[in-house]
Amino acid sequence: MSDHFQLSAYDYFLPEENIAQHPAAKRDHSRLFILDCEKDRVLHDYFNNIINLFRPGDVLIVNNTRVFPARLLGEKETGGKVEVLLLHYPEISLAGNNGTLHTVEAMALVKSSKRPKPGSILSFGEYLQAVVLELFDNGQVKLELRYELMPGKNLDDIFALYGQVPLPPYIKRPAGTTDHDLQRYQTEYAGLPGSVAAPTAGLHFTEKLLDRIREKIEVFEITLHVGYGTFAPVRTEDIRSHRIHSEWIDISAETAEAINEYKQYGSRIWAVGTTTARALEFAANNRAELQPFRGLCDLYIYPGYQFKIIDNLITNFHLPRSSLLFLVAALVGRKRILECYREAVGKGYRFYSYGDAMALITRP
Repeated sequence: MSDHFQLSAYDYFLPEENIAQHPAAKRDHSRLFILDCEKDRVLHDYFNNIINLFRPGDVLIVNNTRVFPARLLGEKETGGKVEVLLLHYPEISLAGNNGTLHTVEAMALVKSSKRPKPGSILSFGEYLQAVVLELFDNGQVKLELRYELMPGKNLDDIFALYGQVPLPPYIKRPAGTTDHDLQRYQTEYAGLPGSVAAPTAGLHFTEKLLDRIREKIEVFEITLHVGYGTFAPVRTEDIRSHRIHSEWIDISAETAEAINEYKQYGSRIWAVGTTTARALEFAANNRAELQPFRGLCDLYIYPGYQFKIIDNLITNFHLPRSSLLFLVAALVGRKRILECYREAVGKGYRFYSYGDAMALITRP
């Protein structure tokens, strides 16, 4: 079996001190590792200078999903503590006759001293409860959330009242309970709520920087709601046997048409983040044309994949043996990306969600 498909071939050494526990003092003050594949050279800069990499005619595409407070802390009927992590943003399914009591169904992970049984009631506060509907072998639980709304309020307000931002497990401090995390673990262009994890490459952009970029090139938005599967470990030694998770995407007809026109005229397509790249590639047809799409995306990108839409990628540094590392390896090559990671470690770059950024340029 080729090294490209061996899980162990995607290992790299990362000292614990290189894992960012907090964001940079300012969003665009993070460092920027630049890989120019054509000239096979590496440059080191700061993110607020990324505008220098763009040229007139380029297109930048971002993921405008919003992280919702998916981590709920509550109690079981016995009084024992329980922690619930919602795996997706639920959609309203039923409404009470009084117009204020509503129910929604959602898949979740439940953490407690003893796994609750079907029919158990979990309480999170005066206006929010959950009933356990079904248990699954993979540890997931189907819940019915029951919540009461006050005039002018919606489900977002309930989550904001009782929920916390679910920071990734490698951030070794209490989950996002502070305004700092509520603001910084969210892109400044976040729109529709639906993600349990941030599209972290977008965390480096400020409104001021984006305004400067829009004066130079076109910027488009698409949506991919990041699911918990983004943290799911790959357990098969042959990475081709891994089952990728599905995530909701939304690419409008207007956006697809505009991007196709730019591609037709030879524009370079920059994707901000692996989530944006995955959504764009999933929605491409065999003629490398972007199609409008609204639904679940299950595209699994690993070495050997031929990219149809994107030319260059702005991304963060990814975990060893992860599907996100496979994606960037598919774009620039496994050996090359691991060499970059080794250099970044040596130069003290900060890794993962709150870490520094990379610009991977395959079409300079």
